[in-house]
Amino acid sequence: MVVFAIMGLLISVVPAAFDKMRESAQYRDTLRTMTAQMRSARYRAVAEGAEIRFNVDLAQRRYGLDGTPWRELPLPLQLRATVAGQEIASNGAAAIRFLPDGGATGGSIDVLRAAGHGTRLRVDWLSGRVTQEPVTVP
Repeated sequence: MVVFAIMGLLISVVPAAFDKMRESAQYRDTLRTMTAQMRSARYRAVAEGAEIRFNVDLAQRRYGLDGTPWRELPLPLQLRATVAGQEIASNGAAAIRFLPDGGATGGSIDVLRAAGHGTRLRVDWLSGRVTQEPVTVP
């Protein structure tokens, strides 16, 4: 009887724990990928002597560098973008341009979890440096 009670308890807890673990892994993967792409864009812009754009399509829930395949944003996550006015397209897509001198147009991309907290990826306009900071939505 005790064994069946323990098995019943495990069966009821495991799916919720798995969903939370999967959402956490998707969040970490998205942050790692976006940060790596932004840093790669900065490096490529300097090395190639050409502007490289990191794009975020808020309506289509995807992101990526010019000339590379777009990556889809996992469903429980949300994006917010703060970029220069000329970097917002009419379809709602936003971009941060990395410049050949090492700078960027600057801005930030917020990756938010369903619970309302997340991480802000900030790009400094002068140095093009990419940093992370926590963000909470009121």
